[in-house]
Order: sequence, then structure tokens, then C-alpha cells
Amino acid sequence: MMQVILSNSKHPEYGQATIPLPLAQDQYEDCVELLEKLEIGDVMERDCKVEEIQGGLPILKRLEKVAINIDELDYLAKRLDSFDSIEEAQFQAMAVKLGTFDMTDLINLTFCCQQVTVITDFSDLDAVGRHHIMSINGGCAPSELAQTDLRMTALKLILSKEGTVTPYGVVYDNGMKFEQVYDGRHFPGYHYGEDLLAVGISSRAKPENTSEITWLYLPCSELQIERGMQRSGIRDPDNMRIWYEDSQLPKEVENALEFKRESIFEMNDLAAAIEKLPPTDRKKLEAAVTIAEPECACQIRHLAENLDLFDFVPDAKTPEDYGRYMIQESGYFEYDENLEQYYDYAGYGEQRMAGEFGKFSDYGYIAYKGFVSLEELMAGIQSERFQMGGMK
Repeated sequence: MMQVILSNSKHPEYGQATIPLPLAQDQYEDCVELLEKLEIGDVMERDCKVEEIQGGLPILKRLEKVAINIDELDYLAKRLDSFDSIEEAQFQAMAVKLGTFDMTDLINLTFCCQQVTVITDFSDLDAVGRHHIMSINGGCAPSELAQTDLRMTALKLILSKEGTVTPYGVVYDNGMKFEQVYDGRHFPGYHYGEDLLAVGISSRAKPENTSEITWLYLPCSELQIERGMQRSGIRDPDNMRIWYEDSQLPKEVENALEFKRESIFEMNDLAAAIEKLPPTDRKKLEAAVTIAEPECACQIRHLAENLDLFDFVPDAKTPEDYGRYMIQESGYFEYDENLEQYYDYAGYGEQRMAGEFGKFSDYGYIAYKGFVSLEELMAGIQSERFQMGGMK
């Protein structure tokens, strides 16, 4: 975690803004609003002057007094936040060797610096050899490492005299391939937090150019979607092509959605509603979807927001399971195990089911208890918030 102090170089009298990075999803809108007050924070322009960087990797101090774009710096901070100590040394040492100051190059360096070898401690040659083998091969099986003379590998590397001394160690580039993964406009896909759905957006004018996709991770703020559209040159949502990938949505929710026709804003609202649900209620939502048969993200969202209008008995598959749960576990009856042989669980379960709108699903028994119809509920009609009977 680091903090960056930003200002408007054209109007220093406007003051400064202190931004914590990486930005959490719920901080994004506040950050942009804070920068807008200083008349900076453009979607694409590098209009934020870095006055000071507090915390983070020391190499980032070279960005001080430089103009940056807040979304680029946040993306870079997210990439670096996932690095271990070895990757941090690789990134910093290679940035020094290459003389990298440009934000685009710094972001691209995060995707390839793992190919280099950095020696920070010459006292353990086995560790140096192991690190070198892992770097040039992108990993190595333990059995292969066991058959390698790691000490000799390290000595050959050191004696090659191909290293460059930096404040972060002696770096060997190993022929690192520096590729333009980030083109200065479209951020490559990268999961940082716990999201439910990765969504790529691009203009329909470039349907096959997958390199010009801007990736968003739902749920996010509506402002992030709007700025992502601007970054991709999309002015009208109807002219937007959407890719859905890496879904963590509940299975029944996925099955009910026709992704190609969904609005990204409706999908975002749905993801936000599901994110608020504890695991038990997500299972309840799946059962509710099976009984309600929604046809779009908006309808599923209304179900997620009104789960209190459903009774749910997890894992119940038969009327007997339902009756047993109600008598033994629901808390509405004083169950006496000495009377176990006299309980007609199946009969009681069937009696209850006859008086309610319920269904067995793969997740358990689900019953709708609202006054308005399910169709009205999924349409957003919430004038009645009382349940019909409930689990009594």
C-alpha cells in the first residue's frame, strides 16, 4: 500500500490530493471526484503531477515531479501489489537497467520482468542457481532441479560478466522479451480483488481486434464503466461489444442469463446485489431462480434483493425432508425425540406444500411467500413487503 500526493501543475494554487493506491472498488468514485476538484484526473491524459510518493517500491520515487494518469498508476500499483520479494527485485533492477520512466513501459515491464535474474546475495550459490533456472524457464519441476548442479549454474552466470549492477542487485536480462502488452490505452486483463465477472468491452467498429479490449471487473462503480467506455472510444452503449469471461456467478444465475443481449450496467447491478449475499443466501438465490425462471439480469437482481420473501430449506429433496426440517429444526415446534415414531414427516411436508407455492430444486426446497406475483416481483414491483405466512 502506498499514497501518492497529486496536484495540478497548471494551477498549483488549487492544492493537493492524497490518493491511497491501489484503489479499492469503493474508493474509485471518491478519488475521481477529489481530482476533479483540482481539474485533473482525465480518463486518458496524464494530467496529475506527482508531488510525492509515500510507501510502495523505492523505484517509483522516480515518478515524482512527473505527470501521470491516475488509472495507469492505479493499474501499475495493483500489478506491483501482487509481486513477491523476488519479483520486486526483478522489476526494480530491470527498470534501472533499461532507464524506464514512462508509465506505459513500467506497466509492460511488470509482464516480463520475471524472465530476468537478480542476485542480491552471493553467499548462497545454490539459491542463485535455483532462481536463475526458475527465471529462464518460467518455473521448473523439483525433480529437474534436483538433477541440476545449481552451484555450477550460478558460477557460470556470475563469470559471464553479463550482469548490470543496480541498487536492487546485479541483474542479468537473460534475453528478456519486452512486449507491448499495454498499448497506452487498453489495460490488459488482470484480476486484483474478488470480483464476480470479468467483462471486456470494445467498439463494435473493431469486432475482431481483441487487443483493443478494455477489461472491467464486476461489480464496480458505474463511473468505472463509463471511463472504461471512454478509454475504448465508446460513446453509445449500443455500439459496444462485450466479452464475458471468468465468471464466479452462481451456476443457476449463469444458466438463466443470455449474456450477449445483457446490458453491462444491468450486469453490474446484478453482480453488486449478489456480492452482498452471504454464501447461504447465494445458494438460496439459485433455488429461487429455479422456481421463478427469470429471463434477464434485471429480473435476477430483483430476486436477489428480495430473498426475504422466500422460504428455503437447504438440501431438502422430498416432502419427508421438508417435514422433518420444519418439525425438528425450524424452531416453530417443540420437538421431542421420545415421540419420533409418531411424527408423520412426509404427511406434514405434503400438507404444507399443498398450501404454498414451492418447489424442490437441486439446492433444496424453495417457496415464495410474497403477496405480489413472481412476475411482478421480478419487474421491480415492491409495494408489498409482507410475507404470506412464512415458516410457521
